[in-house]
Amino acid sequence: MIKTTVNTRDGAAPTGDEVHDVVVIGAGASGLSAALLLGRARRRVVVIDAGEPRNAPAAHMHGFLSRDGLSPATLLDLGRAEIDRYGVDIVRGRVEHVEPGYDVRLEGGPVIRARRLLVATGLRDELPDLPGVRERWGKDLLHCPYCHAHEVRDQPLAVLGTHPGAVHQALLLRQWSEDIVLLTHALELSPQEREQLEAFGVRIVEGRAVRLVVEDDRLRGIELTDGRVIPRTAVFLFPRPAPRDDLLALLGCAKDDQGWVVTDRTGRTSVPGVWAVGNVVDPRAQVIAAAGMGSTAAFAINTDLLHEDVERAAARHRAHRATAALT
Repeated sequence: MIKTTVNTRDGAAPTGDEVHDVVVIGAGASGLSAALLLGRARRRVVVIDAGEPRNAPAAHMHGFLSRDGLSPATLLDLGRAEIDRYGVDIVRGRVEHVEPGYDVRLEGGPVIRARRLLVATGLRDELPDLPGVRERWGKDLLHCPYCHAHEVRDQPLAVLGTHPGAVHQALLLRQWSEDIVLLTHALELSPQEREQLEAFGVRIVEGRAVRLVVEDDRLRGIELTDGRVIPRTAVFLFPRPAPRDDLLALLGCAKDDQGWVVTDRTGRTSVPGVWAVGNVVDPRAQVIAAAGMGSTAAFAINTDLLHEDVERAAARHRAHRATAALT
């Protein structure tokens, strides 16, 4: 009987010579979760971490069972420590280029070779160009009511009309506060939307914002072009999500009509051997959902690798039997 050896880690750091089972690009919740399961499956895995998590400005993370209220940075520290126990390598750096095969070239670093590729590079939140916006983002300028509204419950809140989804956002926030203002800003409301907002107790303020008013490192309100200041303690808005999918585009992964990379339920893209999970393919995925996507992809990738390992072993077995028959 021919012995089949599955690739396992020996503790060495990547040198560019060996072939990894999986390269995970992105070390957020989805990437680390996938690496955890693949490491436990004794796959040789390397995670490439550019150190740019989307939720870095937020002080706390919510809605993650058993980790509610934990800081995003602490979650990632815990995740890195966990995957280290299973021999997964983490490389700090940015991917410069990926070639089919898969050869992953780091900026100023080696080429890391992999049998499969998992992209979990997340997205960028493109914010309106208003004074104070970037400084307050993740503090008292917020996005997700499910993530942050409980912490500002019963306070005077505003929704900035930068996106059609602002109407739903304002209606949703009524579950946390009776004092909600929708500032129209760049939004044109339909008669039906106005009726819904008014009926549900959301006050509509016409005008455009020019800046966030901040005093003593706290948000005090929103100043409008006519000089009025709308006093508020927190503001919600819809940022424009821009997926960090350059590598996936480079590999030729198919996209949908909205410009997002298409995957199946396991995260498999249209390109063989390439998976994509987390916010790079789903802007609505919260941290706990992104982690689940990583786990699902890890199961699928390991199964895909197993099928390839078995096929190779069977081919060697047939070749061995054929050679034996001739002797």
